Amino acid sequence: MADIIDELSWRGLVAISTDLDELRKALGSGQVTVYGGFDPTAPGMHIGNLVLLLTLRRLQLAGHRPIGLVGGATGLIGDPSGKSAERVLNPRDVVADWAARFRSEMERFLDFGPGPAGAVLVSNLDWTQDLSALDFLRDIGKHFSVNQMLTRESVRARLEGGGITFTEFSYQVLQAMDYLELHRRYGCTLQVGGSDQWGNLVGGVDLIRRVEGAAVHALATPLITKPDGTKYGKTEGGAIWLSPDLMSPYAFYQFWINRTDAEVGRLLRVFTFRTQEEITELERATAERPAAREAQRVLAQDVTMLVHGATEFERAVAASRALFGQGDLGALDEATLAAALGEVPTTAVRVPASAIMTGNGSIAANAHVLPNAGTVSVESQIPPVTELMARAGIVASRSAARRAIAEGGAYLNNRKVTDENEVPTGEDLLPGRFLVLRRGRRTVAGVQVLVTEPPVAEPSI
Repeated sequence: MADIIDELSWRGLVAISTDLDELRKALGSGQVTVYGGFDPTAPGMHIGNLVLLLTLRRLQLAGHRPIGLVGGATGLIGDPSGKSAERVLNPRDVVADWAARFRSEMERFLDFGPGPAGAVLVSNLDWTQDLSALDFLRDIGKHFSVNQMLTRESVRARLEGGGITFTEFSYQVLQAMDYLELHRRYGCTLQVGGSDQWGNLVGGVDLIRRVEGAAVHALATPLITKPDGTKYGKTEGGAIWLSPDLMSPYAFYQFWINRTDAEVGRLLRVFTFRTQEEITELERATAERPAAREAQRVLAQDVTMLVHGATEFERAVAASRALFGQGDLGALDEATLAAALGEVPTTAVRVPASAIMTGNGSIAANAHVLPNAGTVSVESQIPPVTELMARAGIVASRSAARRAIAEGGAYLNNRKVTDENEVPTGEDLLPGRFLVLRRGRRTVAGVQVLVTEPPVAEPSI
């Protein structure tokens, strides 16, 4: 087998291990069963989870058997690691729904096919829901020293910050029990997790040594941070989700394409399966031709295709190009266009159906309504382009919009506007009744035309 430790190391995925030399020997001498755990404490997985999923996948490609553990039980409690305050306990039915989603998302990244390296999917609720408190304390709790538990970073930080409840204090015992259970059921001898989980990981190693007298391993991957040291996975709007209903494929693609030169090399190592030679060449291209953003394009392509598939990647690229005048806006489907406009300044207008009728067809309600469209007053017609540009904020005023038109720098749906009095009509509306405004090459905004349905006529008597 190839040396998977070397592979993980050059990718920057080894932060700490119980004994790296011994782990290297174990992984090089035969198949190892390895597990990673995912707690459903959120409605879906994010790119922080993706680091662990792809690490498991790399181990699987090296011939080892991965176990994906969904924390159906531990998700009811929540890990205190990295948290400055007590978690809010989510209702059981909510956690169950999130756990089901986690299971389906995990199946997209690991190979669950037949064969000795086929992945296994489990939930720790299976061995905890019928476990009595007395059995838990007698059989598991007796192997843990409170003094040692208090030294864990996740616990010590909370004690210094105001305290921790017994519920979250017990989390490390539950996670250790998961490792013991998987060791007994599947012969699992390696647990992988983030470096902020290190105390929980070694807790499982210690428990197996005490109960079974066996030597097992733990490997922690580093937290993936930006060049300034802040965590990935968070934006102003929240996490970078893997599910398209939580974050559109277009927004997901934009996140990756907008990474800086300083960070793109490391992200290629962690989130793609490109070889060391390919990534070295991309880093060289970034240094020599930064304006081409070749590495960013490869990163965005590989991760978007991995998470959302080729079709959604192609739609995201088409939308990105069309939004800035390099493609056909009319060819975009409504959902993709709505997602793209969700990433730029937008405004909305509300008009009677009669103002945009182009024939005898009925006017249906908008399928995708922009977030800021809720309190829009009704107008007699779609306002002129100059007014829309000012409202959308791509110019400071209507007079500035008129100047942009006079200078040849104003566009409606990628068509140059030449008349400062132009009023968009029903013929201009894109799927979802959107309009796309642009000033110059890069300043884009969206307008959504909302329709006031005509009143229903009273039946004649």
